[in-house]
Amino acid sequence: MPKAAPESPDPPPLPGWAVAALAVGVGVVAGYGAVVFRAMISAIHDLFFLGQLSVTYDGNLHAPAGPWGAGIILAPVLGALGVAFIVGTFAPEAKGHGVPEVMDAIYCGDGRIRPVVAVAKSIASALSIGSGGSVGREGPIVQIGAAFGSTLGQLIRMPVRQRILLIAAGAGAGIAATFNAPIGGIAFAIELMLPAVGARSLLPVALATAVATGIGRSFFGALPAFHAPGLAAMKPADASLGALPWFLACGLAVGLLAALTTRAIYWFEDRFDALPGNYYTRHMLGMLAVGLVLYAFLTLSTPLFGQPGHYYVEGVGYATILDILRGQLGVPGFLLLLVGAKLLVTCLTLGSGASGGIFSPCLFLGAALGAAFGGLLRALLPGVEVTPEHFALAGMAGMVAGTTGAVVTAIVMVFEMTWNYSAILPVILTAVTAYALRQQLSPASIYTLKLLRRGVVVPQGLQAWTLGTPRAQDVMSGELAGIVVVRDDRIAGVLPDGARYVAVEPQDRLNDVLREMEAASASIALVARSRESASARDLLGVITDREIAARTRAAARLQE
Repeated sequence: MPKAAPESPDPPPLPGWAVAALAVGVGVVAGYGAVVFRAMISAIHDLFFLGQLSVTYDGNLHAPAGPWGAGIILAPVLGALGVAFIVGTFAPEAKGHGVPEVMDAIYCGDGRIRPVVAVAKSIASALSIGSGGSVGREGPIVQIGAAFGSTLGQLIRMPVRQRILLIAAGAGAGIAATFNAPIGGIAFAIELMLPAVGARSLLPVALATAVATGIGRSFFGALPAFHAPGLAAMKPADASLGALPWFLACGLAVGLLAALTTRAIYWFEDRFDALPGNYYTRHMLGMLAVGLVLYAFLTLSTPLFGQPGHYYVEGVGYATILDILRGQLGVPGFLLLLVGAKLLVTCLTLGSGASGGIFSPCLFLGAALGAAFGGLLRALLPGVEVTPEHFALAGMAGMVAGTTGAVVTAIVMVFEMTWNYSAILPVILTAVTAYALRQQLSPASIYTLKLLRRGVVVPQGLQAWTLGTPRAQDVMSGELAGIVVVRDDRIAGVLPDGARYVAVEPQDRLNDVLREMEAASASIALVARSRESASARDLLGVITDREIAARTRAAARLQE
């Protein structure tokens, strides 16, 4: 439910140059934060998997087998112990994949994020990823950058809308620095963080993103996140118009997986919450299962499937994604096994209480499913010119678009992370198809579903916040006296002044309510438990011009 109106009005806005300067500072922190965060992951991974104090781990390379033998199964369990302590003791907000908490702060918390969240999130997520948990580093860096932007916005007096700009700038900058994807960082902020988009809101985001990207490149180099030269050499003609219908089919397959992933993670979360014990025991149990899967892939991949022995589904999974994009991993059956295993370990990791992002597991799932689809297609129809790598690329975009709802971000980032433009048409088609199917099967995205389960409604993608997102129950007033005339316990009259009304239900979107009011020339909407059989006892509230205006005023506080 929306929070009450603030007790005092917002302070005067800062000059544009001041907001721009603060955005540059946010970009610096996000850029260096990404560098430090990756170093923390490397240090923890080297200690847990190799038994050495170093920072040699590279997420784009498969980790070698360490000295522990079967004892490596306990590495995720030890990481879970540390995560449970950090999250449970210092910042419960650091649990999970991070982005929903930032969205909640923007739309329901006046842009206030506790500074301790940045520290707790970075440590907890580094432990989760470094110990083998199947999560990504994008969610944590989004929360780290956003927390710093929020902290600046609280230390320096400014309106809520400008504080939210700094949060969005920090989130976009973190994405940009982590993936060397400045355009993707801006798109991420636009689609998921900003309540409204304009020149005054884009400038701070762009400044922070550019600065963070520059810092990231100075440490990690200017190459794309997934450097696959063979993929970059593909000719645009390889993805001819005749092949596009197959990408439509691929999009449908990816959309089904996106809907399953969106629901499965929270199903696992509910199952773990229902187990006896506490956060420590539940999370350690989940990560023990993850450790068993990792060890099984390391030891059984060669004798059972003829594939090199690697952990494959551990951590961010970028090494496996690169194998797929480079054409080094193309057996459809094994790829489908990877899809099932990655989905399982991701659900176990996040469902049991880890800290980390969902973006990277979605890239993995999309690449593996797309490549499997392409491999099966070539086996059945040898004349098809498109390679499985094309389908892997399209599947990555489709899975990210389907789960997060950020379609433009998914398309742009897959291009930036591979520097491959030749497959842009298949990528677009697959991403949009997957998104449309997932929304049909599961209206909430993987980010908004977490908030919806708490009763919080926030926009998805580029949906406007002012009127389109809220439900009738979020806007209605409880003042019903004198509104209707009741006969025989039924809503049977008109307003005292002869005005017309419509009956709506609590979950109806406000946009739909307004359309009904317009069509019926009504000035009031009565919110009832059921519009078909509404009696006086069923009335819950009323929506008039006063409630609509109040909602619009509240939304204006968030928009620059």
